[in-house]
Amino acid sequence: METAAEEPWVDISAPLRDGMVHWPDNPAVHITRVMDQEKGDDATVSNLSFGAHTGTHVDAPVHFIPGATGVDALAFDRLIGTARVLEIRDAWAIRVEELRGHSIKEGERLLFKTANSSRRWPTQDFLPDFVFLSLEGARYLAERKVRTVGIDYLSIGGPGEGEATHQVLLGAGICIIEGLELSPVSPGTYELVCLPLRIAGGDGAPARAILRRRAGLVPVTSRA
Repeated sequence: METAAEEPWVDISAPLRDGMVHWPDNPAVHITRVMDQEKGDDATVSNLSFGAHTGTHVDAPVHFIPGATGVDALAFDRLIGTARVLEIRDAWAIRVEELRGHSIKEGERLLFKTANSSRRWPTQDFLPDFVFLSLEGARYLAERKVRTVGIDYLSIGGPGEGEATHQVLLGAGICIIEGLELSPVSPGTYELVCLPLRIAGGDGAPARAILRRRAGLVPVTSRA
């Protein structure tokens, strides 16, 4: 009996590289070889130096909520399972008006593909005008009791309200994935696997994130 071939996995994590873009007040990214076989060493070994919120990464509640849990305590069901990639048309922010058109349900994992993806952000300098989730949008998602949100830039929150946006989401138990590279994928329903480094008590950690669309699933589009 013939069976439908499974869709391939797509990597939606930004490659970590020396000197890559980072949040302005966070540590710079330095990846250097301290041993190199091409220079006569027995093995090739690199030294990695960067902040916990570099590239594609997961925020832990303790990132903005004192005394809360670290990244090592996040439940796997926040980062593994069905997820929807939603295409955001607003070139400034993810607002409630647009979110309402996507029929968001309790427990969903939502990945926002915005204009940030078309700008190929991982290879650019810091973009101060990145598309972000508005504070009211965060409150709306908290009311809808979603499970996880992800965005295609280094922060889910925008200028002047980023702290409040994080506090609303993390305070509601919503997992945050930032720095996704969503340019290779179209809107729709996927399987998500996103595993951050297991840093004890960590406020965040770089992660490898991959998506696979199941055979027979069609893109979910906005009704707006």
